[in-house]
Amino acid sequence: MSKKEYVIARLNVKGKKFEILVDPDKAFAFKEGKKIPIQDVVIGEFVYKDAKKGLKASPEELEQVFRTTDIAKICEIILREGELQLTADQRRQLLETKKKQIVYHISRSAIDPRTKTPIPPTLIEKAIEEAKVAIDIHKSVEEQVPAIVKAISKIIPIRLAKVLLGITIPPGYAHKVASQIMKLGEVRKNVWTNDGALVIELEIPAGIQNEVIEQINKMTKGNANIKVLTYEQI
Repeated sequence: MSKKEYVIARLNVKGKKFEILVDPDKAFAFKEGKKIPIQDVVIGEFVYKDAKKGLKASPEELEQVFRTTDIAKICEIILREGELQLTADQRRQLLETKKKQIVYHISRSAIDPRTKTPIPPTLIEKAIEEAKVAIDIHKSVEEQVPAIVKAISKIIPIRLAKVLLGITIPPGYAHKVASQIMKLGEVRKNVWTNDGALVIELEIPAGIQNEVIEQINKMTKGNANIKVLTYEQI
C-alpha cells in the first residue's frame, strides 16, 4: 500500500500507544464532525502498537485499556481523541481556518487604546503575519489569543476591551425593539420610564460597538440616544 493512500491516527493512553491506518480525507472529515461510517474511514481491521513496524495490539491490551475488543468502537475512540497525521493540504487548510477564527475573535473585542475605536480584521491579520506569530492548529482559539495579542501589540496599538453603552429608546419605538436590542449584548440595566421610554445599559465586546450602534439606529430610525459609558479592559 502506498503511503499516499493512508495516514496514521494515534492515541497515547495509560502509557501505551495505539495506532490505526485511515483514509486521510475521510478521517479529516470524521474529526471535523461529519457523519462517516468508521468502516469507510479505517483501512484494515487492526489496531497497532506500531503501524510502521506492523506490530499489532493484542486483544488483552485492548480490553485492558478500552474495556472492549470491538475494533470499530476502538477505532472511533482513537480517531476522535487521538492525533491524526495530516496531509500538507489539510494542514494548510486547518491553519488558514484557525487563523481566520483567531482574527475574528480578536477583532470583536479589539480597540485602538488611543482612539477607543475598533481595529479592522485586515489590520489584525496583517499584524499577525508581520509579527510572525506561530498559530497552533491543535490549540483552541481562546488559548492562543492572549499570546497573539501580546505579540501584535508590538506592531499595532491594541487592547481587548468591553464597552458599556447607555441607550435610551423613545416611547414610539421602545416596545417594538426592546427584545431585539437586549439580544445584542449583556443587559446591565433595564428601566422603563413613566413616559414609556426604555433606558438600557448594554455591555458588548468593544470591537463591535460600531456594528451594534448601527443596528440600534436602524431599528429606531436614528431616534435612539446612544452613549459610551465606560470601557473595561479584558
